[in-house]
Amino acid sequence: MSRPKNQNYKGHGFSKGKEREQRALIRFKTTLMNTLMDVLRHRPGWVEVKDEGEWDFYWCDVSWLRENFDHTYMDEHVRICHFRNHYELTRKNYMVKNLKRFRKQLERDGGKLEAAKCDFFPKTFEMPCEYHLFVEEFRKNPGITWIMKPVARSQGKGIFLFRRLKDIMDWRKGTACKKFQGFEAQPSRYSINSSGSHDPRNSDDQRDEIPVENYVAQRYIENPYLIGGRKFDLRVYVLVMSFSSSIPKWSQFSSGGTMEGVLSFLSTLVLDHQPLPDVHLTNVAVQKTSPDYHPKKGCKWMLQRFRQYLASRHGPEAVEALFGDMDNIFIKSLQSVQKVIISDKHCFELYGYDILIDQDLKPWLLEVNASPSLTASSQEDYELKTRLLQDTLHVVDMEARLTGREKRVGGFDLMWNDGPVSREEGAADLSGMGNSVTNTHLGCVNDRKKQLRQLFRSLQAQKKASS
Repeated sequence: MSRPKNQNYKGHGFSKGKEREQRALIRFKTTLMNTLMDVLRHRPGWVEVKDEGEWDFYWCDVSWLRENFDHTYMDEHVRICHFRNHYELTRKNYMVKNLKRFRKQLERDGGKLEAAKCDFFPKTFEMPCEYHLFVEEFRKNPGITWIMKPVARSQGKGIFLFRRLKDIMDWRKGTACKKFQGFEAQPSRYSINSSGSHDPRNSDDQRDEIPVENYVAQRYIENPYLIGGRKFDLRVYVLVMSFSSSIPKWSQFSSGGTMEGVLSFLSTLVLDHQPLPDVHLTNVAVQKTSPDYHPKKGCKWMLQRFRQYLASRHGPEAVEALFGDMDNIFIKSLQSVQKVIISDKHCFELYGYDILIDQDLKPWLLEVNASPSLTASSQEDYELKTRLLQDTLHVVDMEARLTGREKRVGGFDLMWNDGPVSREEGAADLSGMGNSVTNTHLGCVNDRKKQLRQLFRSLQAQKKASS
């Protein structure tokens, strides 16, 4: 048993030993009673602990992380499911700030053509602090639709559309007073450290303590790609094992037939000249309230079906280009926060990317979720999330079975390992993206069970040969 650093620290893990030493018993903890709990309880050699019991693996919520991470000592092998300041990517205003900063860096280093690779998020302003900049942009393009989103809420809560400035004047007047009172009460809570990131001890706590709710005003994508007259967005899962500048390692849950991700549809048709108040949110939490929602069928497609649909209408080359643009979104967005995320070896993160496709087959990044829903909305969704979580645990590898050289584990493809990983065998392409094709198979057919059987048989054979 590891010992606490001092009386204020809690210790977790077995006695110290080799980090890659294989273990037959893994003690896990989580408070989520959904698909995750089912997967953890059925994993061979994993045992649940409760309350203050010692654990080796904790799928925690972000509130526990904020309150306990800095006071918890963990042995080498211990893992938790969030990075300390994950919100640099998952909070809407921070995500946009980091992307804008990264775009400027790319333009300085590589020119406008390189910077254009970051043009995958709609024009966005933080409100109320960038209100005057927003007004200037608004007046350049009168009549277009904008969408207002609270920066720290989810499931479509607090969102509204507008086309006239006077539609948000009441909102602005109400928040201006709160903002003044909040900052007057806590003048030193907000700070940015020397690296350009938001101080986790300040800004993360601030959102709970200052009684003002910031929003982002974002240009609304008015020409979404429709299927059967219905709008949709894509949820793609990306697993990050490290943000370290020495060995960043990112994988995309992309292969595996129908297990790679989902499209969430509107339950109702999108009609021309539809009234503005209909926001057309594709969140399942919102769609469940629709009278047209089917609780057994849900409102989702798997990405393999979507890829086949597009290929039949636009051809394989257009589809390959679209999915390549999506790969660029994942890589560039993660690069934008690589230098500001606190990369701790005990942490990993399963991000849920929400992508919207427009009529020109251009993908747009809407947001990134640090706690993507693991509650199933249908039997098919339950099977998807079960396989997603099983493969996440395979990659996290608490049992220490992997070699670290694997390019695919079940439904996960290794897309970045100290540089982009090519589909072809051999070393990573360290020259940028180069001419190689990124090692992702989003929406492609893959016999996941067969791949996992072959992988673990090969690992067992290597172990026997070396012993």
